[in-house]
Amino acid sequence: MGGPISDVIQLVHAPAGCAWYTWGTRRHLSDFYPWATPTRLTNVAFNRRYCMCTDMQEKDVVFGGMKKLEQACLEAIRLFPEAKGLIIFTTCTTGLIGDDVQAIARQVEKKTGKLIFTSESPGCSGVSQSRGHHDFNTQFYRQIRQLRERRPELKMSEEEKTPYDICLIGEYNMDWDLKIVRPLFEKIGVRIAAVFSGNERIENLVKMPDVKLNVVHCQRSAEYIAHMIKDGFNIPFIRVSLFGINQTAEALRKTAAFFGLEERAEKVIAGEMKRVEKSLAFYREKLKGKRVAIYVGGPRVWHWIKLMEELGMTVVAVACTFAHEDDYEKINARAPEGMLVIDNPNEFEIEEMLKIEKPDLFLTGLKEKYIARKMGIPTVNSHSYEKGPYAGFAGMVNFARDIYQALYAPVWKYQWGIDGAPAKDEEEGSCS
Repeated sequence: MGGPISDVIQLVHAPAGCAWYTWGTRRHLSDFYPWATPTRLTNVAFNRRYCMCTDMQEKDVVFGGMKKLEQACLEAIRLFPEAKGLIIFTTCTTGLIGDDVQAIARQVEKKTGKLIFTSESPGCSGVSQSRGHHDFNTQFYRQIRQLRERRPELKMSEEEKTPYDICLIGEYNMDWDLKIVRPLFEKIGVRIAAVFSGNERIENLVKMPDVKLNVVHCQRSAEYIAHMIKDGFNIPFIRVSLFGINQTAEALRKTAAFFGLEERAEKVIAGEMKRVEKSLAFYREKLKGKRVAIYVGGPRVWHWIKLMEELGMTVVAVACTFAHEDDYEKINARAPEGMLVIDNPNEFEIEEMLKIEKPDLFLTGLKEKYIARKMGIPTVNSHSYEKGPYAGFAGMVNFARDIYQALYAPVWKYQWGIDGAPAKDEEEGSCS
């Protein structure tokens, strides 16, 4: 969750192997890239191109790694002086030996003047990544409160505030989702003062408690911090989904209603729907009646069910990795009759689900797509996207386009026909 923050160094206090999976994974993009300013590398996109690691060795585990951590922090800041801050992430190794990373963070902050945060959520502390989400929310909120007390100049000034400031929580700028979402909110008359945490600057995140309303998009990974800001600063929040036509329209209406901007929102919604109507009509005609299976994180499942309905497709099976009880309540409320629901499936169960339900399409992540493709089932990466963005009205068209291209790719004519019908030799019972 700290990874999408665009102007901080990510430092993993662990053996080098633990840091490997942090690099170049999810496409939470940043507009701070070196090729944007060819004459001077003002920022080098820390959140995508670099991840630092303390490379803990056996002797560090035995004698402690705090000195090595401090040296690594100072060295990283020396190498990247343009970074506004640094986040220290612990793993199982450093969590078990009990290194006091918060003490090191305060020492480094005093020496460098940079904003130093810690995220202590080793893999051994929970059964799924959802525990990590919760830990990061709790720790980041606590550190923001402490930082605002130590350095009140970082709070939003009265001159900077407007009556229409919001914080968009749980938006990670996957494949430039924000380039679609931000203008929508601006058109209805509100200002996104901070985003937690896609393509955001660390100093803006310190100002999260200074807005008038928190708008929560990902209700599994980031609603925790919205609750804490409400309890600590009396800032209300609303839950929205920014995927699909109807859900995006509802998100804009709920936000506008809080500020009394309903009329303006309706004009924006009408204009956006008119803009995408022709494209979506084409895709609906091509996709209606197709059967879909979904396997992603908890919220995405119930987000996508509504989108498939808008495209005329039928969801026949869903599976979640780290969904909570409230996620399953939302899934069940949206589920069509007879839909199969599986919690935390293994590879064998995914294969059985696909064999039994026989979907025409599998919406999933990076790893599981290979199971489906070997079975002759097209896939779309609905976790990190194919060719996004997928959020908002225009994003819905992109999503429908990628689904259409996956289903009608010429390669599938050898499986069940390019037009979605069974292959000719299968119809005739040929064994050739």
